[in-house]
Amino acid sequence: MMQTAPSIFREDAARHVTLAAQTQAVECAIQIMHTHLHEVLTLEDLASVACLSPSHFHRVFHRLIGIPPGEFLSALRFQAARRLLLTTPLSVTEICFEVGYTSTGSFTSRFTHLVGLSPRLLRQRAHAFEPLAAEPADHCPTTPSCMPRKHALLGWISAPTTFRGTIYVGLFRSPIPQGRPVRCTTLSAPGVYRLHDVPDGVYHLRAAAFPVAADLHSSLLPGEKMLLGNNASPLFIRHGHVSGDPDLVLHPPRLTDPPLVMGLPLL
Repeated sequence: MMQTAPSIFREDAARHVTLAAQTQAVECAIQIMHTHLHEVLTLEDLASVACLSPSHFHRVFHRLIGIPPGEFLSALRFQAARRLLLTTPLSVTEICFEVGYTSTGSFTSRFTHLVGLSPRLLRQRAHAFEPLAAEPADHCPTTPSCMPRKHALLGWISAPTTFRGTIYVGLFRSPIPQGRPVRCTTLSAPGVYRLHDVPDGVYHLRAAAFPVAADLHSSLLPGEKMLLGNNASPLFIRHGHVSGDPDLVLHPPRLTDPPLVMGLPLL
């Protein structure tokens, strides 16, 4: 039997209410992650905060955020560790315990793999860091939709007109921007980006924009002044042809954004 218009509207409204409630539950769990990084947090703990069963919470979190809650929590820990290395004199061992790890060796190994630099090298590069102007983006007179995309990924980065700084664009195999990207580039302003010789695969497009800053701390950790961009669905690349949306709109950081783990802008 065909549904009537009122019933369709009621179902649509119910879906919106459910989505809003699930998003709020997930955000509550993420807030607990942020404030309890030094503690052991189980799936049951997080599900309890969200007032959902563990299995349902896991499904809802994965569907809304794109990664399981355990991976998100792990990324937050290393993001926090990176910040502590850059802003405090704490030793690597102290930071290891501060973000919930009990083995310095395991922490250092994972940190190096995910951030792209060892804790010690990250600190060394931070001390020697001098903000540099980004290389100018490749110029192209046509719009992205008219450009040939074979053998290269081409797209458009949009940002507020007031933004001044460096935009990092990268392709990752994981939804979390961690480790070294498969391909990457920098832009000195919003506009066209081009990634060359992208191998076949399934990728997540991510961007982070670091604004021009007067001091070293703000250059390395811009916080709320940073802009982020991520595609809702992965890109599929096969034989040089791209399936999916290669354009990104940059926005201020959101609680539900995948944590930025890689060691920008020090890599």
